Amino acid sequence: MKASGRVFKYGDNVDTDVIIPARYLNSSDPAELATHCMEDIDKDFIHQVSKDDIIVAKKNFGCGSSREHAPIAIKAAGVSCVIAETFARIFYRNAINIGLPIIECPEASRGIEAGDEVEIDFDSGMIYNRTKGTEFKGQAFPEFMQKIIRAEGLINYINQE
Repeated sequence: MKASGRVFKYGDNVDTDVIIPARYLNSSDPAELATHCMEDIDKDFIHQVSKDDIIVAKKNFGCGSSREHAPIAIKAAGVSCVIAETFARIFYRNAINIGLPIIECPEASRGIEAGDEVEIDFDSGMIYNRTKGTEFKGQAFPEFMQKIIRAEGLINYINQE
């Protein structure tokens, strides 16, 4: 399994309230949530993001409330993977549960910039910055997690089994 795309870069402590502001939580429609993704931290994100683009952030991405809406909004916006130095634990779990690939890799977080073209190999955990010609070793996804992601989330995976 692989992902590749252009990078949107963010800093430390990107919380779920800026990923999807609370004022939009009256909707559970992924397409509607996507139209407001990141708007409180990056007004241009939703107008510039393309299918398969990648978010790279620093420490504690997805902190704050435990809302599942945050990874849903990111995935529905077309993002193929989030790379961060660290993730909030509940965000990490919610992302995998809805089939959004995420990888912790401090070196990639520091070495990748906004606009870089990046490719990720989930089998090996390798992250390739095609713009700079650099590579980073993230944590490979265990096969069961790849199956959940391929199934578009835990519920679909369980139903397929």
